[in-house]
Amino acid sequence: MQDFLFIAAAHFLSLLSPGPDFFLIARTSLAHGWRGAAGTCVGITVANAVFIVAAFGGLSVLRAGSTAFMVVRLAGCAYLLYLGWLFLRHAGKSGLDAKPASGKARWRGGVVMGFMSAILNPKNALFYVSLATVLAARQTSPAAMAAYGAWMVFAVLAWDMTVALAIGSTALRQRFARALPLLERLSGVMLIVLAVVLLVQAGSGSR
Repeated sequence: MQDFLFIAAAHFLSLLSPGPDFFLIARTSLAHGWRGAAGTCVGITVANAVFIVAAFGGLSVLRAGSTAFMVVRLAGCAYLLYLGWLFLRHAGKSGLDAKPASGKARWRGGVVMGFMSAILNPKNALFYVSLATVLAARQTSPAAMAAYGAWMVFAVLAWDMTVALAIGSTALRQRFARALPLLERLSGVMLIVLAVVLLVQAGSGSR
């Protein structure tokens, strides 16, 4: 029980930290409602599940300093720059009406964008590898590792959907209708800043 509480607390605190996934969910929820952001949440959850399975399965290529990790980091920086550019380019062009956006094509597009945002975030890999290392040192059983992994996948989806529901409510979207272009520009700038920080960290770490 003590290990579970440690895992649950550490994971929840990591979810509270704003990152690319949060900005993506927030922007999509404000522009298209929580239904429009549901696909994004699913994509982010699937990517987290991939990292969890890889880390808890002992996949060493995800460890910091490995070639695969550096590739993920650089690809993640490029994707963050791309997302930031998209947000800035399309700021103010999203139709913000009271009717939530829906449709299979939009949902599938959200899944892909959410998955790419999370799978190319090197901090996700580092976090799950760190947790797996701690659990391995405590000689955690495979069954317990599987249970912890399942819990974290559920927690990611539950938290992301909560954020989408809170931000994507009709009342909040209507209240922020005029502010949406500014929020989109701020989100774009934050994503670009995150990419630059990751690039600087990658450069200093390789020396």
